[in-house]
Amino acid sequence: MSYEKDIADVIREVLGNRQPVTIPDPEDAYNHASVLIPLTFENDRSHVILTKRTDRVEHHKGQISFPGGRVDDGDESLEHTALREAEEEIGLAKGDVILLGRLDDTLTIVSNFIIHPFVGMVPPNYHFKLCEAEVERILVVPLELFFSNMQDNYSFNFQGITYRTPALVYHGDVIWGATARIMKNFVAILNGKLPLKPGDK
Repeated sequence: MSYEKDIADVIREVLGNRQPVTIPDPEDAYNHASVLIPLTFENDRSHVILTKRTDRVEHHKGQISFPGGRVDDGDESLEHTALREAEEEIGLAKGDVILLGRLDDTLTIVSNFIIHPFVGMVPPNYHFKLCEAEVERILVVPLELFFSNMQDNYSFNFQGITYRTPALVYHGDVIWGATARIMKNFVAILNGKLPLKPGDK
C-alpha cells in the first residue's frame, strides 16, 4: 500500500467518523462560501496547495487562501461549490479531485462569511491554470509544517491593522486568518493519527 493511499485512507476514515461542527444561520445573516483544501504528494511528502490572492478580488485582497468562493444559487451542494471554484480559480478539474471529507465551519471576522471546508487529494505535479484576475500564484506547503510550526498567537500587520491570529510563516508568506484557523482545525482533528511522511505509523 502506498504512503499516498495511506494518508488518504486515514483522512477519509477520521473525517467520515465525525460530524463536522456547523455554524447555524437561521436568519440568513451570513454569506456562505466553500473552499477546497487540496492535498498532494510530492518529493516523498504530503503538501497543501494554497493560493495568493490578487489585489483585484472583492474580499481578502492579497491574502493566502484556499481555492474556493461564494455559494451560488445554482450549486448542487456545498461540495459542488468548492470544486467549481477550484476549477475556476486554478484550473483544477473536478474529476481530478478525490474528496476525503469535511472539516468544521469557520467564520470570517471582517467579511461576514461562513466557510465550509472540504479536503481533497490532487494528483502530484498538477498543471494548474490560474485565473489571473483572482490568483497571483500557487503555494505548495509541506503538510507537516502545519503540525510542527504553527503559531497560536502571531502578531501580524495587514493593511495597517494588527491582528493576533494562528499563523504559519512559510518562505516569507504569512498564512493567517480563516485559512490558518481551518488548518488548525485540520491539525486538531488528525494530530497523532496521520502519517506525515513515509514510514510514520
